[in-house]
Amino acid sequence: MPIIPMGRYRRFLEFGVKKVDLDSVGNILLLGLGGGSIIQSLRKKFKYQKDIVAVDIDPKIIQIAKEEFGVAEAANQKIVQQDALVYVRESQEKFQLVIIDLFIDTEVPPVFFEKEFCRNVGKMIDTNGSVIFNVGIKLIKETKKSKSVISHFGKEFHFQIYPNVKGSNFLLIGKKE
Repeated sequence: MPIIPMGRYRRFLEFGVKKVDLDSVGNILLLGLGGGSIIQSLRKKFKYQKDIVAVDIDPKIIQIAKEEFGVAEAANQKIVQQDALVYVRESQEKFQLVIIDLFIDTEVPPVFFEKEFCRNVGKMIDTNGSVIFNVGIKLIKETKKSKSVISHFGKEFHFQIYPNVKGSNFLLIGKKE
């Protein structure tokens, strides 16, 4: 598996977070834990102290988050070991910000670009809430995948497209109106 240096990994997700008004965000859902570095950034760099729920299917990633980044469950922080597809289908919880960063190696599995997943995520987001979707690595222009993701979320979302963020990732940032 190719390794992306954690500093670089954090930088492109931090870019997305800077596009959202964190002061108005009461809770965050992370789909894909990414080793825990984004939680560390949210807590330390952005001083975000409200609720975070992180969902990851891989127990090894959860272990890395705990051991390398000190990410642990707390009153305002929950880690769920579950498939993100199942979580968004079954959870009734609402969030003001959802960060989608679901990779196997360097690829987002195709199922996360499908209508069912996007619609389920959209239902979890409160009005005026946001979504940051890390669509891929080394994509330099809008693709069919990104266009379909935008359409799958529906007309109540307005998206900004950010290709080649920090020289590597393609982000979609949407706001629910």
